Amino acid sequence: MCGFTGWIDWNADLTTQSAILEKMTETLALRGPDASGTWISPNVALGHRRLSVMDPANGAQPMVRTSGDDTYVIAYNGELYNAPELKRELESRGRTFTTTCDTEVLLVSYIEWGRSCVEKFNGIFAFAIWDTKEQHLFLARDRLGVKPLFISQQFGRFIFGSEPKALLAHPAIRPEIGPEGLAEIFIVGPARTPGQGVYKDISELLPGQCATVSRSGVSIRHYWKLESKPHTENVDETAATVRELLQDTVQRQLLSDVPLGTLLSGGLDSSILTTLAVRHYEETGQGKFKTFSVDYVDNDKHFKAHAFQPNSDAPWIERMTKHLDTEHHYVKFDTPDIANALRAALLARDLPGMADVDSSLLLFCEAIKKEVTVAISGEAADEIFGGYPWFHREESLNANTFPWSLASNMRAGLLSEEAAAWIKPLDYIGDRYSDAIREVPKLDGEDDAAAKMRVMSYLNITRFMPTLLDRKDRMSMGAGLEVRVPFCDHRLVEYVFNIPWEIKTAGDREKGILRKAMEGVLPDDVLYRKKSPYPKTHNPNYLNTVRSRVLEILDEGTSPLLPLINVKKIREIAASDSASSNLPWFGQLMSGPQLFAYLIQIDIWLREYQVSVR
Repeated sequence: MCGFTGWIDWNADLTTQSAILEKMTETLALRGPDASGTWISPNVALGHRRLSVMDPANGAQPMVRTSGDDTYVIAYNGELYNAPELKRELESRGRTFTTTCDTEVLLVSYIEWGRSCVEKFNGIFAFAIWDTKEQHLFLARDRLGVKPLFISQQFGRFIFGSEPKALLAHPAIRPEIGPEGLAEIFIVGPARTPGQGVYKDISELLPGQCATVSRSGVSIRHYWKLESKPHTENVDETAATVRELLQDTVQRQLLSDVPLGTLLSGGLDSSILTTLAVRHYEETGQGKFKTFSVDYVDNDKHFKAHAFQPNSDAPWIERMTKHLDTEHHYVKFDTPDIANALRAALLARDLPGMADVDSSLLLFCEAIKKEVTVAISGEAADEIFGGYPWFHREESLNANTFPWSLASNMRAGLLSEEAAAWIKPLDYIGDRYSDAIREVPKLDGEDDAAAKMRVMSYLNITRFMPTLLDRKDRMSMGAGLEVRVPFCDHRLVEYVFNIPWEIKTAGDREKGILRKAMEGVLPDDVLYRKKSPYPKTHNPNYLNTVRSRVLEILDEGTSPLLPLINVKKIREIAASDSASSNLPWFGQLMSGPQLFAYLIQIDIWLREYQVSVR
């Protein structure tokens, strides 16, 4: 797992601009702490930072291969989980290999099959391949967008990178933001509209897209999209298929030449992945498996159950670690740690994010990296199987907006009159919702109730899930840790998307079909535990800390944040009871304290990135 960057310029000699390439590449050092490499030619520059996972000795990038009279150069971030099968197929077709890393498999796949190679891949990836004979650059991103790829198209120039910071290091890209970018921050954020780079000159290649850049221009196409298809299996057959897919997916994703573990919360999703991983380790004689959990000082004293977080994780973590006999590592943070890491989390994202939900994950990943280089995590199960409360509430299903953004009116009221008039926040989010609804693939003959649940599933997979994948990628890679997400296997997503809602909720439970698929795998009490999300601090000291910092920003009077916000309204919230954790703001984890932390991150971002609002 790595980071890469580069650019094409048809009107300049890039061999004189190696210093720019080095600077862009160096911005990604945290993604790839093990090695650095660059490749430059008159019109194309590629830079790479490497986190060594497969074949550490021989997988250096950019990787160069020749075939006949053609030369190919690749910069790549990700993992191909079907690399062994692809390698065998390529060898049967006469191709040879000099390494055991998946980078070479991906490059040779392109040499053999050209741009259609992406359709053969099972994995998480973003890559760029320069073909010297054809004189074009081919870029692609994995089907679910687990790995990022930001781009900038300019006259005669195409710039790209794993994170916005790499593009911003190029002198042609300025940290400017317009009304759309501000709307993304203040009314959509910490989510992002697909393809939105927020900065004026930056966009993002969409999940399941590939692009070809040549002298004649840039051509972008979808090689994969979610499709609606009839589901023909009954409940038992469906559960068996889900179980088979998950077992295969986890086994594929346990391949690694470096130490590996799982993030274990004691919830359904992480317990499933950990159990399947431990079983595989036992069957293959790989010894004791490592697991990791996170909690916060005094959370046991301050935790209060509510709809989104019905119970504490700690007893369930102990239940699973004892049941599986793992080598478990407890990681605990205090309020100052989380608040102080807000800046580092922002720098990892290059944008305001999920506030302390981000910063705590960054600290967690830094702790995990001390023990392993690769971790398995349970992201995406709730989006795919319908686990969130908003799948099961009529007011959310009928809200006519994104169900994680039900507080849009309140959020719009936090803007200054001038900013609100400029960006029209409620119109903006309404338009983005309408765009999303138009995309939903319909199924002929489906009744209204089933169609409504298909819409909800599509919104969650294409609009909410990327928020959590962005978070996991930036925070983990900001710590030099590779995190794999088995529930994002495209075969599983394609299959589960088309499972009818009455089967998905088998047994009248959220994620019922997943629970049924894992009967006999997990202990029953864990299998039927109510959903609990990624833990956050419930310590009132944290609220007091971030509220005080926001008030300091308001009192200083020099922050570039102030012209954008309704200062009076923010002060009222800070002084009221609604500043508590019960204030709805975004999703299931972000409420009053996270609103203040988000404003702190916007302030840091505007100042340190020297963002121009125009």
